[in-house]
Amino acid sequence: MAQSVRITGTGQLLELSRRLRAAGGPRLRANMTRRIRRAAEPLRADLQQTIRTLPIQAPPRRAGSRGGSSPTSRPLRATIADAIRISVRTGGNPGARVWVDKGALPPDLRNMPTVINSGRIRHPVFGNRRRWVTQTASPLWWDRTVRTHMPRMTAEVARIVDDVRNQIT
Repeated sequence: MAQSVRITGTGQLLELSRRLRAAGGPRLRANMTRRIRRAAEPLRADLQQTIRTLPIQAPPRRAGSRGGSSPTSRPLRATIADAIRISVRTGGNPGARVWVDKGALPPDLRNMPTVINSGRIRHPVFGNRRRWVTQTASPLWWDRTVRTHMPRMTAEVARIVDDVRNQIT
């Protein structure tokens, strides 16, 4: 699913969040937030690079059919890449989340990250609802990219939590 990725070690992060509030260390909390965000940045960059370079194939044209450039000037993959965000929370539900901000996408593309992740994109030809085409992309681009980064991110967040815990105690 191309919606969001959450890195949470609920027990450790919740306990650490409570200790941070008790210690009242805004500088310590800001430092932890910055380090967790920095740990998630490579995933975000890789997701953006993956969607920007993801090949989307169309079926070959039939003989005599016309073609041409897209009537819109909006690049699909770059638009989706620009909507990938990171959010870090240290409060009630602490952790990092990498997600596609649907509010940053045009209304007609809000579902497109999930559709592209499925590998099958079916749409009308240049808006003509009487002619449809099915294009294919590499399925599970989001899931595969996240899977490759999860061990590194989990280890990094655990290291950050241990460092902050050592600073508190």
